[in-house]
Amino acid sequence: MVEMVRRTLGVGLVAMLLGSFAFGTSGPFAKSLIDSGWSPGAVVLVRMAGATLLLLPVGLWTIRQDLGVLRRELGLLLWYGLLAVGAAQLGYFQAIEHLTVGVALLIEYLGIVVVVLWVWMLTRRRPHVLTAVGVVLAVVGLGLVLDLSGRSTPSLVGVAWAVLAAVGLAGHYVLAGRETHLPPLTFAGAGLLVGSLVLLALGTLGIIDLRVGASVVDLSGSAVPAWVSLAELVLVAAAAAYVLGVLGTRHLGSTLASFVGLTEVIFAVLVAWVVLGELPGPWQLAGGVVILGGVLAVRLGEARHERRRTGGAVDFEVPAPVA
Repeated sequence: MVEMVRRTLGVGLVAMLLGSFAFGTSGPFAKSLIDSGWSPGAVVLVRMAGATLLLLPVGLWTIRQDLGVLRRELGLLLWYGLLAVGAAQLGYFQAIEHLTVGVALLIEYLGIVVVVLWVWMLTRRRPHVLTAVGVVLAVVGLGLVLDLSGRSTPSLVGVAWAVLAAVGLAGHYVLAGRETHLPPLTFAGAGLLVGSLVLLALGTLGIIDLRVGASVVDLSGSAVPAWVSLAELVLVAAAAAYVLGVLGTRHLGSTLASFVGLTEVIFAVLVAWVVLGELPGPWQLAGGVVILGGVLAVRLGEARHERRRTGGAVDFEVPAPVA
Protein backbone atom coordinates (compact mmCIF):
# COMPACT_ATOMS: atom_id res chain seq x y z
CA MET A 1 0.00 0.00 0.00
CA VAL A 2 2.79 2.42 0.91
CA GLU A 3 4.60 1.51 -2.30
CA MET A 4 1.46 2.20 -4.33
CA VAL A 5 1.04 5.62 -2.71
CA ARG A 6 4.68 6.46 -3.44
CA ARG A 7 4.27 5.37 -7.07
CA THR A 8 1.10 7.47 -7.43
CA LEU A 9 2.80 10.53 -5.93
CA GLY A 10 5.82 9.96 -8.17
CA VAL A 11 3.73 9.77 -11.33
CA GLY A 12 1.74 12.82 -10.26
CA LEU A 13 4.86 14.86 -9.44
CA VAL A 14 6.52 14.05 -12.77
CA ALA A 15 3.33 14.79 -14.71
CA MET A 16 2.77 18.07 -12.87
CA LEU A 17 6.37 19.25 -13.37
CA LEU A 18 6.22 18.38 -17.07
CA GLY A 19 2.85 20.13 -17.33
CA SER A 20 4.20 23.24 -15.59
CA PHE A 21 7.15 23.25 -17.99
CA ALA A 22 4.79 22.90 -20.95
CA PHE A 23 2.61 25.78 -19.73
CA GLY A 24 5.74 27.84 -19.08
CA THR A 25 6.83 27.60 -22.73
CA SER A 26 3.77 29.49 -23.97
CA GLY A 27 5.11 32.98 -23.23
CA PRO A 28 8.52 32.67 -24.91
CA PHE A 29 7.20 31.02 -28.07
CA ALA A 30 4.27 33.44 -28.28
CA LYS A 31 6.65 36.37 -27.91
CA SER A 32 8.78 35.08 -30.79
CA LEU A 33 5.68 35.42 -32.99
CA ILE A 34 4.70 38.82 -31.54
CA ASP A 35 8.21 40.15 -32.17
CA SER A 36 7.79 39.02 -35.80
CA GLY A 37 4.67 41.09 -36.34
CA TRP A 38 1.92 38.74 -35.17
CA SER A 39 -0.67 40.41 -32.97
CA PRO A 40 -1.18 38.91 -29.49
CA GLY A 41 -4.85 38.35 -30.35
CA ALA A 42 -3.97 36.24 -33.40
CA VAL A 43 -1.47 34.16 -31.40
CA VAL A 44 -3.99 33.54 -28.63
CA LEU A 45 -6.71 32.59 -31.12
CA VAL A 46 -4.47 30.04 -32.87
CA ARG A 47 -3.45 28.53 -29.54
CA MET A 48 -6.99 28.33 -28.16
CA ALA A 49 -8.61 27.13 -31.38
CA GLY A 50 -5.91 24.51 -31.97
CA ALA A 51 -6.14 23.21 -28.43
CA THR A 52 -9.94 23.12 -28.72
CA LEU A 53 -9.75 20.92 -31.82
CA LEU A 54 -7.43 18.52 -29.99
CA LEU A 55 -9.09 18.42 -26.54
CA LEU A 56 -12.82 18.94 -27.10
CA PRO A 57 -13.46 15.73 -29.10
CA VAL A 58 -11.87 13.71 -26.29
CA GLY A 59 -13.84 15.67 -23.72
CA LEU A 60 -17.12 15.07 -25.56
CA TRP A 61 -16.35 11.37 -25.85
CA THR A 62 -16.02 11.09 -22.08
CA ILE A 63 -19.58 12.45 -21.61
CA ARG A 64 -21.15 10.77 -24.66
CA GLN A 65 -23.77 9.14 -22.41
CA ASP A 66 -25.00 12.51 -21.12
CA LEU A 67 -24.25 15.38 -23.52
CA GLY A 68 -27.07 17.34 -21.90
CA VAL A 69 -24.70 18.18 -19.06
CA LEU A 70 -23.17 20.83 -21.33
CA ARG A 71 -26.50 22.65 -21.49
CA ARG A 72 -26.97 22.39 -17.73
CA GLU A 73 -23.49 23.79 -17.09
CA LEU A 74 -23.63 26.42 -19.85
CA GLY A 75 -23.49 29.42 -17.50
CA LEU A 76 -20.40 28.15 -15.72
CA LEU A 77 -18.72 27.33 -19.04
CA LEU A 78 -19.44 30.79 -20.45
CA TRP A 79 -17.92 32.56 -17.45
CA TYR A 80 -14.96 30.16 -17.41
CA GLY A 81 -14.33 30.71 -21.13
CA LEU A 82 -14.56 34.50 -20.77
CA LEU A 83 -12.42 34.88 -17.65
CA ALA A 84 -10.17 31.86 -17.13
CA VAL A 85 -9.45 31.30 -20.83
CA GLY A 86 -10.10 34.54 -22.71
CA ALA A 87 -9.04 37.22 -20.20
CA ALA A 88 -6.15 35.18 -18.78
CA GLN A 89 -4.58 34.23 -22.10
CA LEU A 90 -5.26 37.45 -24.01
CA GLY A 91 -4.09 39.55 -21.05
CA TYR A 92 -0.89 37.52 -20.67
CA PHE A 93 -0.02 37.51 -24.37
CA GLN A 94 -0.77 41.22 -24.68
CA ALA A 95 1.39 41.85 -21.60
CA ILE A 96 4.46 40.07 -23.00
CA GLU A 97 4.35 42.45 -25.96
CA HIS A 98 5.44 45.17 -23.49
CA LEU A 99 7.06 43.24 -20.61
CA THR A 100 9.51 40.39 -20.19
CA VAL A 101 7.87 36.98 -19.96
CA GLY A 102 8.90 36.52 -16.32
CA VAL A 103 7.52 39.87 -15.14
CA ALA A 104 4.20 39.37 -16.95
CA LEU A 105 3.73 35.89 -15.47
CA LEU A 106 4.66 37.02 -11.96
CA ILE A 107 2.02 39.75 -12.06
CA GLU A 108 -0.52 37.29 -13.45
CA TYR A 109 0.09 34.89 -10.56
CA LEU A 110 -1.02 37.61 -8.17
CA GLY A 111 -4.47 36.43 -9.22
CA ILE A 112 -4.20 33.89 -6.40
CA VAL A 113 -3.94 36.79 -3.94
CA VAL A 114 -6.93 38.47 -5.63
CA VAL A 115 -9.01 35.36 -4.89
CA VAL A 116 -8.09 35.48 -1.19
CA LEU A 117 -8.97 39.19 -0.91
CA TRP A 118 -12.23 38.66 -2.81
CA VAL A 119 -13.33 35.78 -0.58
CA TRP A 120 -12.32 37.75 2.52
CA MET A 121 -14.38 40.73 1.38
CA LEU A 122 -17.46 38.63 0.59
CA THR A 123 -17.45 36.32 3.60
CA ARG A 124 -15.83 38.60 6.21
CA ARG A 125 -13.91 35.46 7.18
CA ARG A 126 -10.52 36.48 8.53
CA PRO A 127 -7.75 34.63 6.67
CA HIS A 128 -5.12 32.48 8.32
CA VAL A 129 -2.06 34.39 9.56
CA LEU A 130 0.07 32.70 6.88
CA THR A 131 -2.35 33.96 4.26
CA ALA A 132 -2.06 37.53 5.57
CA VAL A 133 1.75 37.28 5.57
CA GLY A 134 1.61 35.91 2.02
CA VAL A 135 -0.49 38.84 0.81
CA VAL A 136 1.98 41.33 2.31
CA LEU A 137 4.93 39.50 0.74
CA ALA A 138 3.19 39.42 -2.63
CA VAL A 139 2.60 43.19 -2.53
CA VAL A 140 6.21 43.87 -1.51
CA GLY A 141 7.43 41.54 -4.25
CA LEU A 142 5.24 43.32 -6.80
CA GLY A 143 6.83 46.62 -5.79
CA LEU A 144 10.27 45.16 -6.45
CA VAL A 145 9.19 43.67 -9.79
CA LEU A 146 7.72 46.99 -10.92
CA ASP A 147 10.83 48.81 -9.62
CA LEU A 148 8.90 51.70 -8.13
CA SER A 149 12.17 53.58 -7.67
CA GLY A 150 11.89 54.45 -11.35
CA ARG A 151 15.27 53.11 -12.46
CA SER A 152 13.76 50.56 -14.87
CA THR A 153 10.01 50.94 -14.49
CA PRO A 154 8.19 48.56 -16.89
CA SER A 155 5.51 49.63 -19.35
CA LEU A 156 2.29 50.60 -17.60
CA VAL A 157 0.33 49.29 -20.59
CA GLY A 158 1.99 45.91 -20.13
CA VAL A 159 1.27 45.99 -16.40
CA ALA A 160 -2.41 46.75 -17.10
CA TRP A 161 -2.68 43.76 -19.43
CA ALA A 162 -0.91 41.56 -16.87
CA VAL A 163 -3.42 42.69 -14.23
CA LEU A 164 -6.22 41.59 -16.60
CA ALA A 165 -4.49 38.22 -16.83
CA ALA A 166 -4.38 38.10 -13.02
CA VAL A 167 -8.14 38.72 -12.91
CA GLY A 168 -8.59 35.91 -15.42
CA LEU A 169 -6.45 33.59 -13.33
CA ALA A 170 -8.47 34.52 -10.26
CA GLY A 171 -11.58 33.63 -12.26
CA HIS A 172 -10.06 30.24 -12.98
CA TYR A 173 -9.58 29.41 -9.32
CA VAL A 174 -13.01 30.70 -8.30
CA LEU A 175 -14.92 28.99 -11.12
CA ALA A 176 -12.87 25.79 -11.10
CA GLY A 177 -13.74 25.38 -7.44
CA ARG A 178 -17.46 25.25 -8.25
CA GLU A 179 -19.12 21.86 -8.11
CA THR A 180 -19.68 20.49 -11.63
CA HIS A 181 -20.50 17.18 -13.29
CA LEU A 182 -18.13 17.90 -16.18
CA PRO A 183 -14.83 15.94 -16.26
CA PRO A 184 -11.71 18.15 -16.27
CA LEU A 185 -10.86 17.60 -19.95
CA THR A 186 -14.43 18.34 -21.02
CA PHE A 187 -14.49 21.44 -18.84
CA ALA A 188 -11.19 22.69 -20.25
CA GLY A 189 -12.09 21.87 -23.88
CA ALA A 190 -15.49 23.56 -23.66
CA GLY A 191 -13.95 26.59 -21.95
CA LEU A 192 -11.37 26.86 -24.73
CA LEU A 193 -14.16 26.71 -27.31
CA VAL A 194 -16.02 29.57 -25.62
CA GLY A 195 -12.85 31.65 -25.39
CA SER A 196 -12.02 30.99 -29.06
CA LEU A 197 -15.49 32.01 -30.26
CA VAL A 198 -15.47 35.20 -28.17
CA LEU A 199 -12.00 36.15 -29.42
CA LEU A 200 -13.02 35.44 -33.03
CA ALA A 201 -16.11 37.62 -32.62
CA LEU A 202 -14.05 40.48 -31.13
CA GLY A 203 -11.57 40.19 -33.99
CA THR A 204 -14.33 40.17 -36.60
CA LEU A 205 -15.80 43.32 -35.08
CA GLY A 206 -12.36 44.96 -35.14
CA ILE A 207 -12.21 45.33 -31.35
CA ILE A 208 -8.97 43.34 -31.13
CA ASP A 209 -6.25 42.96 -33.73
CA LEU A 210 -5.92 39.55 -35.41
CA ARG A 211 -2.92 40.47 -37.54
CA VAL A 212 -0.79 37.70 -39.05
CA GLY A 213 2.90 38.54 -39.12
CA ALA A 214 6.04 37.20 -40.77
CA SER A 215 6.41 33.55 -41.77
CA VAL A 216 9.79 33.39 -39.98
CA VAL A 217 10.58 33.93 -36.29
CA ASP A 218 13.76 34.19 -34.24
CA LEU A 219 14.34 31.33 -31.77
CA SER A 220 17.63 31.18 -29.89
CA GLY A 221 19.24 33.38 -32.50
CA SER A 222 18.13 31.20 -35.43
CA ALA A 223 15.47 31.95 -38.06
CA VAL A 224 12.83 29.22 -38.07
CA PRO A 225 9.38 28.97 -39.71
CA ALA A 226 6.58 30.62 -37.75
CA TRP A 227 4.58 27.39 -37.82
CA VAL A 228 7.15 25.86 -35.45
CA SER A 229 6.19 28.34 -32.71
CA LEU A 230 2.48 27.96 -33.54
CA ALA A 231 2.73 24.16 -33.37
CA GLU A 232 4.57 24.37 -30.04
CA LEU A 233 1.87 26.62 -28.60
CA VAL A 234 -0.93 24.24 -29.66
CA LEU A 235 0.66 20.82 -29.12
CA VAL A 236 2.98 21.45 -26.15
CA ALA A 237 1.90 24.66 -24.37
CA ALA A 238 -1.82 23.86 -24.64
CA ALA A 239 -2.83 20.26 -25.41
CA ALA A 240 0.05 18.43 -23.69
CA ALA A 241 0.08 20.94 -20.83
CA TYR A 242 -3.63 20.41 -20.10
CA VAL A 243 -3.39 16.62 -20.25
CA LEU A 244 -0.33 16.52 -18.01
CA GLY A 245 -1.88 19.05 -15.64
CA VAL A 246 -5.05 16.99 -15.31
CA LEU A 247 -3.05 13.78 -14.82
CA GLY A 248 -0.85 15.42 -12.19
CA THR A 249 -3.82 16.91 -10.35
CA ARG A 250 -5.61 13.56 -10.21
CA HIS A 251 -2.57 11.85 -8.70
CA LEU A 252 -1.50 14.62 -6.31
CA GLY A 253 -4.81 16.30 -5.49
CA SER A 254 -5.47 19.93 -6.33
CA THR A 255 -3.82 21.38 -3.22
CA LEU A 256 -0.41 19.76 -3.68
CA ALA A 257 -0.68 20.15 -7.46
CA SER A 258 -1.23 23.89 -7.08
CA PHE A 259 2.00 24.17 -5.08
CA VAL A 260 3.96 22.26 -7.72
CA GLY A 261 2.28 24.36 -10.40
CA LEU A 262 4.10 27.44 -9.13
CA THR A 263 7.21 26.08 -10.87
CA GLU A 264 5.62 27.34 -14.11
CA VAL A 265 7.04 30.80 -13.35
CA ILE A 266 10.55 29.41 -12.95
CA PHE A 267 10.29 27.34 -16.14
CA ALA A 268 8.93 30.33 -18.08
CA VAL A 269 11.85 32.54 -17.02
CA LEU A 270 14.39 29.83 -17.94
CA VAL A 271 12.78 29.11 -21.33
CA ALA A 272 12.60 32.84 -22.10
CA TRP A 273 16.28 33.10 -21.26
CA VAL A 274 17.20 30.25 -23.63
CA VAL A 275 14.75 30.99 -26.47
CA LEU A 276 14.69 34.81 -26.39
CA GLY A 277 17.82 35.72 -24.44
CA GLU A 278 15.48 37.54 -22.06
CA LEU A 279 16.09 37.71 -18.32
CA PRO A 280 14.52 40.03 -15.70
CA GLY A 281 16.85 42.43 -13.86
CA PRO A 282 18.27 41.70 -10.38
CA TRP A 283 15.56 43.63 -8.53
CA GLN A 284 12.85 41.97 -10.59
CA LEU A 285 14.31 38.54 -9.92
CA ALA A 286 14.42 39.33 -6.21
CA GLY A 287 10.82 40.56 -6.40
CA GLY A 288 9.86 37.36 -8.19
CA VAL A 289 11.27 35.26 -5.37
CA VAL A 290 9.34 37.35 -2.82
CA ILE A 291 6.11 37.04 -4.84
CA LEU A 292 6.49 33.27 -5.12
CA GLY A 293 7.14 33.11 -1.39
CA GLY A 294 4.01 35.17 -0.78
CA VAL A 295 1.86 33.01 -3.06
CA LEU A 296 3.19 29.88 -1.38
CA ALA A 297 2.36 31.32 2.06
CA VAL A 298 -1.16 32.13 0.83
CA ARG A 299 -1.57 28.56 -0.39
CA LEU A 300 -0.34 27.09 2.90
CA GLY A 301 -2.51 29.44 4.94
CA GLU A 302 -5.68 28.62 2.97
CA ALA A 303 -4.98 24.89 3.17
CA ARG A 304 -4.49 25.04 6.95
CA HIS A 305 -7.60 27.17 7.40
CA GLU A 306 -9.66 24.67 5.38
CA ARG A 307 -8.35 21.71 7.38
CA ARG A 308 -9.12 23.52 10.65
CA ARG A 309 -12.62 24.42 9.45
CA THR A 310 -13.52 20.90 8.33
CA GLY A 311 -11.56 18.98 10.95
CA GLY A 312 -9.48 17.12 8.39
CA ALA A 313 -7.67 17.27 5.08
CA VAL A 314 -9.91 18.55 2.30
CA ASP A 315 -9.05 18.54 -1.36
CA PHE A 316 -11.00 19.58 -4.43
CA GLU A 317 -10.64 18.30 -7.97
CA VAL A 318 -10.10 21.21 -10.31
CA PRO A 319 -9.05 21.60 -13.95
CA ALA A 320 -5.44 22.41 -14.75
CA PRO A 321 -4.26 26.04 -14.81
CA VAL A 322 -4.85 28.00 -18.01
CA ALA A 323 -1.89 30.36 -18.15
